[in-house]
Amino acid sequence: MTSALEPALSVRQVLTLERVLAGEPEVVAGASQLDRAVRWVHVAEAADVGVMLSGGEMVLTTGVLLAGDPEAQAEYIRSLHRAEASAVVLGLGRAFPTPPDVMRRVAERCGLPMVVLHRPFPFAELTEEVQSRLVQRKFAAVSLSEAVRTALTGLITAGAPLQRLLDEIAGHSACPVVVTNLAHRVLATAGERSAVDDVLRDWERIARQAGGREGDGWVRAELGGRGERWGRIVLCGYRGDAATGRLLADRAAESLVLHRMLGGGSAHSWEEQSAQGLLTDLVSGVVPARQLLPRARAAGLPVNRRTFVPLVVRDGDPAQLDRVLRLLGLPGLVAELAEGATAVLLSLARDQDAEALAAHFATRLRTESGIGKAVVAAADPRTVWDDVPAGLREAQHVADAVAESPTDLDVPVVVRLRDVHLRGLIRLLRDDPYVQSFAERELDGLLCEADAEADLLPVLRTYLATGRNKSRTARLHHVSRPALYRRLEAIEGRLGVDLDDFEQAASIHIALLAHDAQQG
Repeated sequence: MTSALEPALSVRQVLTLERVLAGEPEVVAGASQLDRAVRWVHVAEAADVGVMLSGGEMVLTTGVLLAGDPEAQAEYIRSLHRAEASAVVLGLGRAFPTPPDVMRRVAERCGLPMVVLHRPFPFAELTEEVQSRLVQRKFAAVSLSEAVRTALTGLITAGAPLQRLLDEIAGHSACPVVVTNLAHRVLATAGERSAVDDVLRDWERIARQAGGREGDGWVRAELGGRGERWGRIVLCGYRGDAATGRLLADRAAESLVLHRMLGGGSAHSWEEQSAQGLLTDLVSGVVPARQLLPRARAAGLPVNRRTFVPLVVRDGDPAQLDRVLRLLGLPGLVAELAEGATAVLLSLARDQDAEALAAHFATRLRTESGIGKAVVAAADPRTVWDDVPAGLREAQHVADAVAESPTDLDVPVVVRLRDVHLRGLIRLLRDDPYVQSFAERELDGLLCEADAEADLLPVLRTYLATGRNKSRTARLHHVSRPALYRRLEAIEGRLGVDLDDFEQAASIHIALLAHDAQQG
């Protein structure tokens, strides 16, 4: 049988060769099988020709030994069929001036393409032409195989990320490349952006096709090793011949497995990278949300008629967050946006209580992770996908505002914009030059003294954050009330204010919030 990796011509391609066209070929049987691969061309007249074949041969004959013997003619065709020949070509002439009905009927029943040549044709020329082309294709395939292997191995050795490998594969295949897990969730893609988007837009259908019988340029290769499969790579709509596509997919799969074995990540980490890329693009706003919708759907996130809950968790491990989502059965994506900040995008049914489930997730996270102070910041639920980027940015803003709060203060299980009050507003305005000048002017008496700042600023920060509660401030700083009074007097002296005056205290509080936001 023809090897899937061995380059071949199809019967249809052979029939379009100039030398063959000179013989005026006519397909008289098996017309639906013309895409069969031709591995070799063989001239044979004996009725038991099949014993000499190994599969994939196009057999040429004049039928001189078959003339006048219908049974021999039928057995000749059946023998070719059993040997899995790709086609039979009969040169009309003295033995058969017209196509023999017996051979034609048997070939049609067997599904074997049968072609007759109406003009005399030297078989040696056809054999030479086809063999030459097959050798050239085989050499080109071997060269391509080595070029792809060398390029990918070089990238792996240099420590290139997964995306760089896929870009190289897409460059050789000239079609979209998709890596999925076994559930057909898209982990990574490469290729021309518009073509990739077209594939992802119709991914549900393509995933079914890629998981079953190949055809029409959809070529897949399994990813795995040591008896375990964990994904697949798919060339989507490859336009070259099937053998070369098969070779490219196999070389790509070998390289991705090697990349993983040498520390390039696991299938799970590839899922994290996929989610990270999607959520980062959503937050940045560089790519319109609507253009990212196919990627979200292909990544396994339900998007039709859903309520989206954007969350940002401070000091949470992405793997733990993902595990809690799975424990609760909540569909969502998890990805680290920045150091110490992980985004979680929940996708809930419209009839589910979004706020209650977010609180349940946050509570379970604290229990499962052992992080009693994990901060879960949330934006208001969104029912329109285009509003998700703003929601993620809002949740990130809330998380950052909470991170700049005194760590000893209590925060809700789920923190929202309404919970960060003035601190959230000041953080939004922190880069305004007027706000910066105001903060420096109000705090100048403390900021110009490094030693004083190290000692007094934390006391001032806690005192104002607790609503000027002297007892609680003394307790949080582990000092006596008299010691605290002396420090507060020093602060008032350096700043030239009376902290018992509400307006002056409020002004200093705002300046301190701005200073902390700028430092953060």
